[in-house]
Amino acid sequence: MKSIPRPPERLRLGILGCAKIARQFARDVAHCTTVELLAVASRDLAKAQSFAADFELPRAYGSYEDLLADAQIDAVYIPLPNNLHAPWAIRAAQAGKHILCEKPLTLSLADARSMFDAAHRHGVMLVEAYPYYYQPQTGQMLSLLHSGAIGQVRSIQACFGFTLPGDPDNIRLKPELGGGALLDAGSYPLSLIRLVMGEAPESVMADATWGQTGVDISLAATLRFKGGRRAQLSCALNAANHRRATIAGTDGTLETEFLNHTSAGAAGDARGYLSSQLRLRRGTANHIAFEELQSATGSGFQFAAEAFATVVQAQDHAAVARATQASLDIATTLEALALSARRQQWVDLSELTGG
Repeated sequence: MKSIPRPPERLRLGILGCAKIARQFARDVAHCTTVELLAVASRDLAKAQSFAADFELPRAYGSYEDLLADAQIDAVYIPLPNNLHAPWAIRAAQAGKHILCEKPLTLSLADARSMFDAAHRHGVMLVEAYPYYYQPQTGQMLSLLHSGAIGQVRSIQACFGFTLPGDPDNIRLKPELGGGALLDAGSYPLSLIRLVMGEAPESVMADATWGQTGVDISLAATLRFKGGRRAQLSCALNAANHRRATIAGTDGTLETEFLNHTSAGAAGDARGYLSSQLRLRRGTANHIAFEELQSATGSGFQFAAEAFATVVQAQDHAAVARATQASLDIATTLEALALSARRQQWVDLSELTGG
């Protein structure tokens, strides 16, 4: 494995692409003390220059290759369409850049393995970016689970859905770009299920409604885990915005909205971020009241960038190894769910992993 020198105190970051999510990321990360946004790249130089001016970035590039060739950039953030994650993450690794890549990591288990193999070979760190992972609320939820606040987890139901605007050119409706409810929305509840269960399921069964372009517009699934544990997942591109999970244990229940970005005020903030609910019932009886729990709030993009910088600076390979296994489990499960939806039958994950 090639060794990359430790970056300076502030992680010098470049952004590949100028999409809306990249603008939100740049806005929220601008004031990080551990990250310095240096550059943005687009295939349209004028677009990159406009983006750089809006966020006071010192450098703008008219190609992704030019940004990757910049020796002053330590790492890149990849907010590109889903089908471009793998090729550009691999190119970034080859250029010696650490990589914070938007979810879903890629479109297949094979591509995910190739991405992590490239990162390992070139001595860089690759992390999949689920902003809610880094929310203090998620840390509080995990602390409760690990301390046995609800006993042993027996089941989890998790959902995420929203209504797409009526634009036929929306990338979420294009199968060749990795569109569809499962990859775009379903990867969120699936990632939470993996976070809570701590492992991949043994088998899955999914049912989907298909749109005119060939993508899944909605999907619901059951996931079977070792020890008789179960999870249920649903996602949609044709429903009102909803995002919630219920985690049931032997001794209690946790409910969470697991939002990417949070606000302390119930009415939200100027960025449009809302408060996120986390509540706990200690006990098994229905007359026990839920406790409403409070956590620190803020942008998941900022929390993610700061956590990424900390991991890179500390060369925390153990943390990256745990995140890598979670991402591989998610990639495997996403592929199994898509396969099950097409076949209309149960799929064992061992069919994909060879295990």
